[in-house]
Amino acid sequence: MPNMAMHAAPTVAQVEEYREAGLLFPIDVLEPWEAARYRAEYRLVAALLGGNPKAVQLTQIHRFYRWAWELASHPRVLDAVEAVLGPDILAWSAQVFPKAAGDSGYISMHQDGTYWGLEGGQVVSAWIALTDSTVANGCMRVVPGSHRSGILPHTDTFAEDNLLTRGQEVQAECNEDDIVDIELKAGQMSLHHVQAIHGSNSNRSAEPRIGFVARYMTPQVQPLRPGQKAALVRGRDTCGNWELHQGPPRYASLRAATRAHAAEAERFVAQLTRD
Repeated sequence: MPNMAMHAAPTVAQVEEYREAGLLFPIDVLEPWEAARYRAEYRLVAALLGGNPKAVQLTQIHRFYRWAWELASHPRVLDAVEAVLGPDILAWSAQVFPKAAGDSGYISMHQDGTYWGLEGGQVVSAWIALTDSTVANGCMRVVPGSHRSGILPHTDTFAEDNLLTRGQEVQAECNEDDIVDIELKAGQMSLHHVQAIHGSNSNRSAEPRIGFVARYMTPQVQPLRPGQKAALVRGRDTCGNWELHQGPPRYASLRAATRAHAAEAERFVAQLTRD
């Protein structure tokens, strides 16, 4: 993959690169002050969740905090997503993946499409770095082109240090030489296909790594599990497959938002871990 940041929406050639690799990075989406602001806002939430929350506590975050909604619907983020998905975009979920300094947490190599309960259409994940994301602090790693293999068998490990809801791991050999480390500066973003094999190692550095991940889809995608919702963030909902929730969220206080968020995150994770 070329290591040249994009300051505008991806070009036709770059979109074609995404189609071939299932991956596109780095894309500049946030100014330094924006990344610093969102980072500070996240840390306020984290403090109310005990100071070092796990990723499973931070799912559906855009539905409860205005800053997270703003980030998930940020025009430069959506410009890049539109280049891949087209003009009509639904947001299915958003989540923070934090790794504290020296954190043993990791993400096993997996495909998102195997357990999200989505069918049809197109789905892409936008991974936005709120801190620098490096090999040392456990950046995301992707096998380019793996999205073309379709959904492969997975095993649910529920391993203690695995940051995924099910600890799911793809049952396919991932040659280390074929894996690309997605190193990003704070404010940069990568896009990866819902079927791309990806994961990350633990944080071996003395600095935290904070990533915000939003998952987007075309209106043609259908939910396979009851109770799933989505938000229209650009264009039109041309299919009516989803119950749409409205944003930005409005809560009387950060504590009230955090309480509501904790309940929804627990429900959402339980839904994903249910057979």
